[in-house]
Amino acid sequence: MRMNMKYKIIVDSCCDLTEELKMDQHFQVIPLTLQVGDTYMVDDETFDQARFLRLVDESAECPKSACPSPESFKLAYEAADAEGIFVVTLSQHLSGTYNSAQLAKNLYEEEHGKDKKIAVFSSDSAASGESLIALKIQELCEAGLSFEEVVEQISGFRDHMLTYFVLENLDTLRKNGRLSGLQALFATALNIKPVMAGDHGVIVKLDQARGINKALNKMIDLAVKSAVNTEKKILGITHCNCLERALYVKDEICRRLKFKDIYIVDAAGVSSMYANEGGIVMCL
Repeated sequence: MRMNMKYKIIVDSCCDLTEELKMDQHFQVIPLTLQVGDTYMVDDETFDQARFLRLVDESAECPKSACPSPESFKLAYEAADAEGIFVVTLSQHLSGTYNSAQLAKNLYEEEHGKDKKIAVFSSDSAASGESLIALKIQELCEAGLSFEEVVEQISGFRDHMLTYFVLENLDTLRKNGRLSGLQALFATALNIKPVMAGDHGVIVKLDQARGINKALNKMIDLAVKSAVNTEKKILGITHCNCLERALYVKDEICRRLKFKDIYIVDAAGVSSMYANEGGIVMCL
């Protein structure tokens, strides 16, 4: 009979975990730091979403994030009582967190050798997308798979995962230059909401609609057309201070597709920065 390996799942703070998972000793969160103007906030249990969103709204500048240092990941590797360590980060196209975690692995192995096996995954996603990967790692570890088997399966799982999002507020896109001021002005005046997706970790615009509900329905339509084998998948939804909207998306997509489980969570700091108030991220 195969013995389950001792494992640790280390994620950055863009991985939106439920309170229950935060208490699970298999998980550890390494926080990013957020900056709005001259104010810095660590994205940990002290993060105040309401204050952060208010500062973002009042600031003319785009909020920024600073990735954790390689040292913070290395310390986590050293402290982990585990044979296998799995690290899941925000898409490497959105943040330097993946590079930080990978550099920490190299530093750890130079200093300690390979007494622990470490795998670092760029999620090619964010928010609940990271969460789904972390949950899948736990499921495979608990099923008794070897470190190498988990790595192989997670790479395939990530590459087939779908990430969609709809933004209520276009200010962040305007402030970071993804939308010109004129485009944002027209979009706001006409109540146009973009439907976006992650394409191998890069944000792309798929469609748009007038009004948030029409945009959410377009997002659901796109997901239904692309999704396969959903009865074996978890539906993950991150919302930024808009639980009713998340429940609407859940109800609408679940009328058309079956899932093995549903995971809904409010956005922590980094997800709040990207999604902004009223934003929805859906992963499956």
